[in-house]
Amino acid sequence: MSVFLNVLVPIILIFAAGFLLQRKQILEVGSVSAVALYILNPALVFRTFYTTEPDADLFRIVLFTILFLIVMLLLNKLIGVLMKWDTEKTSGMTLATTFMNSGNYGAPLILFAFGDTAFSYSIIFMVIQALFMSTIGVYIANRSSLSAGDAFRVVLKMPVFHALIAGVLCQAVQLEITESYMDAVNMLADAAIPVVMIVLGMQLAKISVSSLDWKLVGIGTALRLIISPAAAFLLTLALQTGPTLSAVLIVSAAMPTAATIAMISVQFNSSPNMVSSITLVTTLCSVPSLWILLSIFGV
Repeated sequence: MSVFLNVLVPIILIFAAGFLLQRKQILEVGSVSAVALYILNPALVFRTFYTTEPDADLFRIVLFTILFLIVMLLLNKLIGVLMKWDTEKTSGMTLATTFMNSGNYGAPLILFAFGDTAFSYSIIFMVIQALFMSTIGVYIANRSSLSAGDAFRVVLKMPVFHALIAGVLCQAVQLEITESYMDAVNMLADAAIPVVMIVLGMQLAKISVSSLDWKLVGIGTALRLIISPAAAFLLTLALQTGPTLSAVLIVSAAMPTAATIAMISVQFNSSPNMVSSITLVTTLCSVPSLWILLSIFGV
């Protein structure tokens, strides 16, 4: 019960604040999201990569993320063939089950549950996931009219990508940033997590579900909340990650579908009702599933 009360409830309350803000139409989610996207998240990403020296764990996170993506893409392709789904339905299921909410939900949960070191790992994972979501995710949703070059150009325009490059370069040349400037970066970086949590609550309030296809939603929920962390567990064994990093990667993989993915599916008409349904249901079901998972890790 302590996991639920001390880790999950505080997070749920922040999500609820954003949900109510959107429902009452006090703020527009686009405006709040833009502050996080263009200012706060880049500051957090820059700080993380500037203060993190390249090591074996960084390599393992990158390798894990690539392998996990491949596993989920192949698994969805196999299920699509076995279930005889059309391209649109297979693309929608792939979007809903491959890209998890590792930023707005996963990073704060890991911070609350495992502390600062684990949080740094989760930010690195979040950045790589965001790059994949904005390229491969958009490509899957709109593969008929989006080329690989178009997808790559999307990455080049992402503020977090610029922050990543800046942080890595400053770390590589051992650039000494004066305390006053670093304090400014820290102020913005510290504000990122609570703001993105509020944004998630606002995004969930905008999800519209006309009707639920429980068979498809059930398959998507099982893939996202059960099969995904199981696959992550096997990958951590193969990569021989340490206890803290293993916990971060497995818990991140157990996150519900990213709300951003629901918006992408709507924008490109890639089974939007199914993706939105899976996003909503996995977010609700993630409370008990993560409670169980965190208890297994002894939180």
